[in-house]
Amino acid sequence: MTELRKVLVVGSGAIGERHIRCFQSTGRAQLSLCEVNPDLGRRVARQYEIDEVYTDLNAALQSRPEAAVIATPAPLHVPMACMLADAGVALLIEKPLSTSFIDIDRLLQIVERNRVVTSVAYVYRAMPMLAAMRQAIVEERFGRPVQLTLVAGQHFPTYRPAYCDTYYKDRATGGGAIQDALTHMLNVGEWLVGPIDRLVADASHQVLHGVDVEDTVHVCARHGDVLASYSMNQYQAPNETTFTVVCEEGTARFELHRQQWSWMTLPDQPWQEESQGEFARDAAFVWQANMFLDAVEGRALPLCTLQEGLQTLRCNLAVLASVEQGTWKNVLS
Repeated sequence: MTELRKVLVVGSGAIGERHIRCFQSTGRAQLSLCEVNPDLGRRVARQYEIDEVYTDLNAALQSRPEAAVIATPAPLHVPMACMLADAGVALLIEKPLSTSFIDIDRLLQIVERNRVVTSVAYVYRAMPMLAAMRQAIVEERFGRPVQLTLVAGQHFPTYRPAYCDTYYKDRATGGGAIQDALTHMLNVGEWLVGPIDRLVADASHQVLHGVDVEDTVHVCARHGDVLASYSMNQYQAPNETTFTVVCEEGTARFELHRQQWSWMTLPDQPWQEESQGEFARDAAFVWQANMFLDAVEGRALPLCTLQEGLQTLRCNLAVLASVEQGTWKNVLS
């Protein structure tokens, strides 16, 4: 029989509940829950038949979890990660890593000292078709990458109807399109073609009712020699995300809404397509959970390392600063 790993989920909002559901789907985890709202904690625990429920992280640590998923608002990620890593608990930290650099160095020191397995939950890396396209790019199947383009949008109120009453309404708590959604795209872009060196950005609140944070973002960036552009909004009817990487000898394209990647090497020829078929939204989160447990057991590397998550945080903050100041920003430290 599979040995169950003791996994503590911290936070049981929408994303915390998804992690609970998906870790249970692996059949490899014995879950406990920490939720400061006792009514919410009890409701979620009953729904998923979780026996151990805590309202305090110190109390939860007394149960000696082997791993923890931090699914709280972004400003709480690093303080909680420091506490858990200090106890030697492996970490899966929701994106973004934080909303500032406060205590980041302390977290890095604790993780290194205690050799804590740490991953940041950029779930796009757990999508098989995107991973397959990345492998082709890394192997330079189409030659050297020279340009990356991201175009994305969705009708946010349809998929997150309670957005006005959550962290999303305030940048200080990780809200707005940049820290909530674009951060995924920046992380994928860096995964595909390497880290961003510098960028310039524009953003605005255009449509979303009930909030003042930006819902539209445009970014021009340099990933070394690769020129990139990122364009997204959170109010259009089509729920579509497309990454296109142009290389010297061909073009690769990932379409999230079709769970497909395609390539073209000759002008005026049809796209050559690879499809995954039906791919439920939870599937990537289940894969992410399995890969995290593999890393905890020493059988795989984290999908997104702490250093990679930190680099994406640098990008997030550079985009915000560029929007405010209207200038190019260097990203790499």
